Order: sequence, then C-alpha cells, then structure tokens
Amino acid sequence: MVASLTSSRLTPMFFTRYGHDDDPLTRALAPPPGETPAQRADREALELASQRRSDEIDDELRREKETERKKKPVKLLLLGQSESGKTATLKNFQLKFAGNEWRAERDLWRFVIVFNLIRNVTDILDEMAAYAARPALLDGSSSESDDASTLDSFFTTRRSGSPIRFKDRHRLLRTRLSPLRQIQKELEGALGNAAIEVNGDSQPSHKPNEFSIIASHGWKSAFDKLKTLRTQPVTESQPSMGRLKGLEEDILEALEDYLEDIVSLWNDPVVREMLARRRTHIEDTPGFFLDDVRRIARRAYVPTDDDILRSRLRTLGVQEHRFVFQEGLTKGREWRLYDVGGAHSSRAAWYPYFDDVDAIIFLAPISCFDEKLSEDRRVNRLEDSYYLWKTICECELLKYTQIILFLNKCDILEAKLERGVRVQDYVSSYGDRANNVATASKYFQHHFKELMKNNSPSPRTFYSHFTSVVQKDETAKTLAVVEESILRDHLRRADLM
Repeated sequence: MVASLTSSRLTPMFFTRYGHDDDPLTRALAPPPGETPAQRADREALELASQRRSDEIDDELRREKETERKKKPVKLLLLGQSESGKTATLKNFQLKFAGNEWRAERDLWRFVIVFNLIRNVTDILDEMAAYAARPALLDGSSSESDDASTLDSFFTTRRSGSPIRFKDRHRLLRTRLSPLRQIQKELEGALGNAAIEVNGDSQPSHKPNEFSIIASHGWKSAFDKLKTLRTQPVTESQPSMGRLKGLEEDILEALEDYLEDIVSLWNDPVVREMLARRRTHIEDTPGFFLDDVRRIARRAYVPTDDDILRSRLRTLGVQEHRFVFQEGLTKGREWRLYDVGGAHSSRAAWYPYFDDVDAIIFLAPISCFDEKLSEDRRVNRLEDSYYLWKTICECELLKYTQIILFLNKCDILEAKLERGVRVQDYVSSYGDRANNVATASKYFQHHFKELMKNNSPSPRTFYSHFTSVVQKDETAKTLAVVEESILRDHLRRADLM
C-alpha cells in the first residue's frame, strides 16, 4: 500500500490538482523538497523492498492459516445396523493408515480371537441343548413322552420330517467341552465390563446373549486392562490378579487339550444337520474361527491381520478412535473415527455426532436379505438398512455431508446364493431376476440409489462400493479411494478449494 501511494505516478502535482495538498498523509508521503533523481531512486527502491517484505509476511500468515485449516482433524462417522461391519471397517483404516499402532496391538487381539473361538463352541452346545429341550417347537407335537433333559432324545422337524438322534458321543462331547464355559467367563472378566445385550421384547430370539464391552473407550480400554494385568505385580490384597495374569497361558494350554474334541464337534454330520435345520449358519457370523481351530489352539499362536479383521468384540454405545495417519494422502493428519452402535437401543445416540462431521460411511450388509434383527424378530434386516439409509439421506443437518455407501458382506451373499438361497423368496420385488451375486448386488445398489435421490434435501452425488471388509487387500484399495474423496470434500468445506 505504501509503495503504491508513493509511486512515480502520484506526484505532488496530483494532490495539488485535486485539492489535497493540506492533507497530513499527503504531506507525509510527498517526496522531500529538493530531492535529487538519485535520492528519489534510492527512496523508491527502499519502499519497494519494504513492500515486498510486507507481501511476504502476508503470504506467510495466509499459508499458516491454510495449514491450520488443513490440520483440522478429519471426522468420519461409521453408521449401520448391528453386525454390518462398522468395527471391521475401522480396523481396516487402522491397518492401512496407522500400521505402527496396529502392530503394537496385534498380540492383544489374541485374547479376543480365542474368546471368539470358545464362544463358537459354546454357541453350538447351546443350540444342541435348545434343540433337545424344545421338540414341540420343532415338530409341532407334544414333548411329554420325550426325555428333554438328555441329548440322545429323538426328534423330528417340520422342515424335513426326518429324525435326528443325538448319540452317546454327542453327550460325551458336551460333557468334555463344558469347562470351556468357565474359561469364557474368565475371558469376559479379563476383557472388561460386561453388558448383556437385551433382545427385543416383541418376540424372543433363540440367539444367545452376546458379551459386550461398554463403549466409553471400546476395545482400547479392554486392551489397557490386559496390558495392566500382564505387568502389575501380584499382591495379597489382589490375589485374583495372579490368576488373571496367568490366564493367557492357561487358556492356550487348555485349548490344546480340547482341540480334538472341538474338531470332532464341528465336523460331526449330525451336529451340522442340526444347525442347518435350525438355520444357524455360524460360519457366516462375525468372529467365526472353528475352521482355523488347529492353527489357533496352540501356545505359539500369533494372530494374522485377517484374524484380527474377522474377530468380534461387540461394543455398546459410541466409540471414538483417533489415528494419526502414517500413510496416504493425509499422512501426518489426525483422523477421528466414530463407530456408532447399530442396535435399536443405540440409535438415539447418533444425532449429536452429525454436527461438524466430514463424511459418513454407511454400511449395509446385503447378505442379510433373509435375516431378521436379533432385537426384533419381526423386522427384516435388509428392510431395516433401507429405512436407516433413508433416514440419514433425508436428515437436514447432513444435507451437505458426503455419504459413502458400503454394500458389505458380498462374500457371504455369494456363499448364501451358492447354497441355494433365493432372493425372490424374501424380496418379492426381485421378481424372476437371475439368482447370482452380480444381479442381486446391482439390484440392491439401485434401490439404495433411488432412496437417496428421492429423499435428500438437496441433490447429492451417490458414492457406493461393493465390499467384504474382512478381506483386507480389496478393502485397502477401496479405502484409498475413500480417503481421497473425503480429503477433497474436507478441503472444500474448509474453503480451500
């Protein structure tokens, strides 16, 4: 500004001509009387240098301001119904972009994976007991003549009418594996505060109650407790601490002892038939490890990345995870990921997190077209995902927020269709379309797209990806695309683009 006012064009004659010769600023900026051409050149050079320095300071301040805006944490909200894959997606972010933190926690995930494996076994034992105790619900006949307290009772089902008889070997397996229930309880105590999920009161679910972690800190608080148990000295005031410190070795040793019985239980054809008739596909559920029992049930077991992604530790409430990305376009920047509980009882907590969020990843498990909500057996899970998606899209507070749809569990969808499950038997509008993954997934994608188009307060771009978030390599490619998309929108929202 100084240089422009004292340039050669603004001579004293200019100010005199317009009647400003008595203005103090005019007099201050006027060249000194009797200034020689050399003195004038020196003065203007000094003023030009001063102006350049002023411009440099302004540029530096502007860059600092832009840098501060760029360093603003990226806030990402993960939404979807329970068991839609939100936590697995969060773990994929950590695996791809915060590898050091991921590797530091690898050994601690062994507790969770072993817990999942033991839970697989006790779930099967529970199914066997339920099958034996409730024959009237299976064949519609009276159970008064049946000895429902033993597993070798004779039963039939409506589905096939053929008998299933549990034999002595099944009773023996149940007896020999029953101590795993106590180990399961000890693991629950080591992992943290338990909270039993309450099923909806409309209709009872035969699904066993699921151990959960209170979400004040999610799995981080559970891991902090495990670290403490490994390092804290045993004292007389805490005699149980020694038992917990030795829990890991005891469990791995016990699993080796139970290995062959676990394998026998899972591979038994009668048990498999019983599970099929009860439509209990345990292999499709999160945290399934029975196919890997010979690899996991040994003292030297070290979890793989795939094991950690597949593990299941349900958390009630909202978890906040903060990562400083070590890779990718946003290297060095903090991301805050919010894993929001998807059960009906948790959805009231969603709304406060909508404010100031940069993007939402909505996970819709398209494999669940034939399933009901565990908390309300009247509600189809796919229809529930449609309803949640519509609710998010029409939210006025989110009309400028980028929403990215993950059509998840494509691998389980493929497995179901290969087993002969037909989409049209559960989705009447599907009609006579081909019963394959490509056709079904495109059909579901189109429905979500139409819901966004018809319910958004303002036009928005439809972003969608077909995913199986337990498959790390493909998910890593998807997350790289998502990172770039969120980054661009984040910068736009900061008025930098």
